[in-house]
Amino acid sequence: MGKNNLFLVCLLLIGCSGFSQTLGSQELKGKVYSNDGDVAATHVLNITSQRAAITDIDGFFSITARLNDTIVFSAIQYKRKELVVSLEMLKSKFLMVPLEEALTQLDEVIVMPYNLSGDMTRDAARLEIDPIVTASTLNLPNAYVKPPDQIQRMLLTATDPRSLDFIFNAISGRTKRLKNQGKQEKIYARTERVRSFYKDSLIVHDLKIPQDKIDDFFYYCEIDNGFQKAVVTKDRLKIWDVMRVKSVAYRRNNELD
Repeated sequence: MGKNNLFLVCLLLIGCSGFSQTLGSQELKGKVYSNDGDVAATHVLNITSQRAAITDIDGFFSITARLNDTIVFSAIQYKRKELVVSLEMLKSKFLMVPLEEALTQLDEVIVMPYNLSGDMTRDAARLEIDPIVTASTLNLPNAYVKPPDQIQRMLLTATDPRSLDFIFNAISGRTKRLKNQGKQEKIYARTERVRSFYKDSLIVHDLKIPQDKIDDFFYYCEIDNGFQKAVVTKDRLKIWDVMRVKSVAYRRNNELD
């Protein structure tokens, strides 16, 4: 075999090796979300490789996948959702997966023991309703204090010097992870509020972002410091200007133009 032929064979082998590595198993990370927010313990199953994972309390997950693998997301309260792993999904840093509630309709409902007629005017006059008792109606001192969310409660426990796990949490890095997770959740919540400012049709028409790419586009904006600074101002025109600039870069990076 001549030197030139040997050189060509080596190039082909290197190219095939790189291509197989590109399409090899990769860790696919993401988050599931829904309108009601209860996404903990959602099952994530790669039915192609028979690998499984489960989301944490906030919907985050991580699972190994290859190109064209089928990933199934399922939970009792949501409709089964299937995604076929594409090359674009493998290249993405993060995958946002919306879940749709599975509504159960009843053929007939009988209300007992109130013997309601269905006439709201007549039924309301006959019913005796006890006064509503809440912290605010009782004028309790902490009635209007917003209760901490689950991450905040876990962080308070982890940083409590009276806790037996206080030193372990600090050494193991659990406290730092909880702080980072809490910060990430605040950023995500702010981004979701920003999205509610603008209709999807406006984003599709003015920013030229396809409907199925809107979630990914907002995540792309979310990790940008300039976008976060604009969000803090609460100025919707300023936020829109930043989104317009980011949309140009997003379409270019994803070859959408």
